[in-house]
Amino acid sequence: MNTTSQGGTSAFSRFVRAIWNSGILLPLFVLLVWWWGSKSGWWSAFLLPGPARVLRTFSSLTTSGELFTHMWASLLRIFKGFSASALFALALAFASGLYRPLLRQIAPLLELLRHIPPMATIPMLILWFGIGEASKLVIIVMATFFPIYLNTVQGISQCDSKLLEVAQSFGYTRLQTLRHVVLPSALPYIFTGMRLGLGYSWRSLIAAELVAASSGLGYMILDAEQLSRPDVILVGILVIGFLGSTIDLVFSAATRYFAPYGSVSNGVA
Repeated sequence: MNTTSQGGTSAFSRFVRAIWNSGILLPLFVLLVWWWGSKSGWWSAFLLPGPARVLRTFSSLTTSGELFTHMWASLLRIFKGFSASALFALALAFASGLYRPLLRQIAPLLELLRHIPPMATIPMLILWFGIGEASKLVIIVMATFFPIYLNTVQGISQCDSKLLEVAQSFGYTRLQTLRHVVLPSALPYIFTGMRLGLGYSWRSLIAAELVAASSGLGYMILDAEQLSRPDVILVGILVIGFLGSTIDLVFSAATRYFAPYGSVSNGVA
């Protein structure tokens, strides 16, 4: 009997420890306070609708297909803009990282551009490209370029000089050294930069869609604000958070798979 009791206590302890380590307690607490506060009338339902109403709105938007339409529009913009930004940033980072004179020439201009918020350029981009897709993609490229570029340059500069000497002693060509020594060393930094860039891409895209768009999650949020639909606004916000977290988890898994030998805790933003 004591053995059974101890076994039950041990199982309960493991369950409590698993719940504690999962990090789910705070979200559950926030959800409980949200539900109880809405039910008890601690705040106006117009300012913050309860979870039940938000869930019904989510179900309605999903059933009608409206939510998927806006999600697809935003995801497609993210994919196009982020892909273009990653290709350009990686190419320039490797070129400037391996050829220092180029880095010295472009560093002052890039440092100037890095401190200009992409949102500040929206009026000019609308004048140049109109309110179509081009202006939104340019905003994403501007927002995601520097995290990818700066982290990649840092990864290249952190490459072990001893490994470069070994590659040179074995007669590696510049291309072979890049492929077998520099690239593996920089991969953790590259993935960190891309993760940071993806987070920036969501922020910039939603802001762009709030200004000028006819589809996308940002447009859905703005339209809901004009129609006084806080439940739709919350659905849009929560969906953005879910999509961003899911994509970040995918990149985390990719980092562990492609670069299991190293990781970067803090990237360059």
